[in-house]
Amino acid sequence: MATRAVYFSPSEAQILMEAYEEVKDIIKKKGNTATVIKQREKAWQSIADRLNARFFASGAFLYSVGDAEQLNKATICRTIRSVCLAIKALADVFISFPGHRRLCDIKEEFYRIAGFPNVIGAVDCTHIRIKAPSGAHEADFVNRKSFHSINVQMVCNADCVISNVVAKWPGSVHDSRIFRTSEIYQCLSQGEFSGVLLGDRGYGCQPFLLTPFTDPQEAQQAYNHAHARTRARVELTFGLLKALFHCLHKLRVSPVRACDITVACVVLHNVACLRKERAPRVPPAMDWDNPAIFPDDDSGRLLRDQYVLNYFS
Repeated sequence: MATRAVYFSPSEAQILMEAYEEVKDIIKKKGNTATVIKQREKAWQSIADRLNARFFASGAFLYSVGDAEQLNKATICRTIRSVCLAIKALADVFISFPGHRRLCDIKEEFYRIAGFPNVIGAVDCTHIRIKAPSGAHEADFVNRKSFHSINVQMVCNADCVISNVVAKWPGSVHDSRIFRTSEIYQCLSQGEFSGVLLGDRGYGCQPFLLTPFTDPQEAQQAYNHAHARTRARVELTFGLLKALFHCLHKLRVSPVRACDITVACVVLHNVACLRKERAPRVPPAMDWDNPAIFPDDDSGRLLRDQYVLNYFS
């Protein structure tokens, strides 16, 4: 069966390959799950590099990727899987909450966006489309838009570096439920970090997670406006991630492998951000407008009112 070769622009290829080279060097130094890469001959390394770059950047079918490099599907799967897991193993190095900079600098960068103080991250979830999984839990992966997906939580900084990622939940699980069961929720609720996250109306207002007012008055409108402009940075981050890694538009793999690939892409995204690579063009993001399933916390509402009184009145 004939397949159409998939290509990506020279600028996209350059960004991805430079980021991949940096990560690969670190993998070699650590000598962990990437020992297979070490043992490859120089010619095979060149093919493997092109293979992974083509898959992550284009999201092509494995057959299309293999045809471009004259490799069979089994070889492609093994190579992409081994490199994916090796990159994912670096998550603790490149994904760190609240970030790789001083807390005061993180807050200052968010404040410059719209004058919203004390912000240490913007949180939201994004759906990664997957093929329909087999098994008894197939229906769990059908989301509110009626397609199969995994629902991935991310927290980002003002410079679009992703400081936290949770990739393990099926598409039917609500954003706020993912947040409440996450490690970052436990850390924030125990007061381990000084500052607040910004989230949309799908989250209940907490003393460490501020949400917009539903029916704002005049001063509350100013708060909502600054909140929306600042929180929009996480939507921009999703757009940048999916624009650079087209494979995230649909992963034709099992849910577990889809989660692994997503985390690997986040690692590479952060490497590109830290290297200050030129960002790809980002299409408009789709707002899922999730309804809240948990009520606002009284102390969260009180803190939100104090923000309005102290900063937006």
